[in-house]
Amino acid sequence: MELILEENIREKTVRTVAEKMMIAARTAPKARGVDQLVIAIAEKELIKKIADKMKEMVEKNGAPQFFIRDANNILIAELLFLIGTKIKVFNLNPCGMCGFANCEEKEKYPSVPCAFNTGDLGIAIGSAVSIAANERVDNRIMYSVGQAVLEMKLLGDDVKIAYGIPLSVSSKSPFFDRK
Repeated sequence: MELILEENIREKTVRTVAEKMMIAARTAPKARGVDQLVIAIAEKELIKKIADKMKEMVEKNGAPQFFIRDANNILIAELLFLIGTKIKVFNLNPCGMCGFANCEEKEKYPSVPCAFNTGDLGIAIGSAVSIAANERVDNRIMYSVGQAVLEMKLLGDDVKIAYGIPLSVSSKSPFFDRK
């Protein structure tokens, strides 16, 4: 009979949960059934590069100071779940939820998101983090990580809105009660 210690299965278990999160995000409801999401997992080496980019963004681009806190925070994560959306109108005229009269007007401003893009992204993120919560894997949705991911173009040139969700298993979540 062999003894299996929790710390010996942690990495594999977190990866399995992250993979389930990918599936949950992909299968989450989408407006008109049109999927604009890009979903990925970053491992330790890439997490370090993302953290470095976040720190650089504070020094060079004037990003908020909390980017440094978040950068140090993600270095604790076993994996980093990344999710973003492309921007594409859905031609549900007259909608106007983006602030423009119709999709034709909105298309004159291609970097302005369609409300359905952000709605779909939010629903997918909710589905993904519910998996992590159900599996008792600590996580936190981070806009700051998404900004670095966008600058690095890790999810592709077409992705214009992104978030990162670090994943950790420890005695206490490192993603809350932060300074």
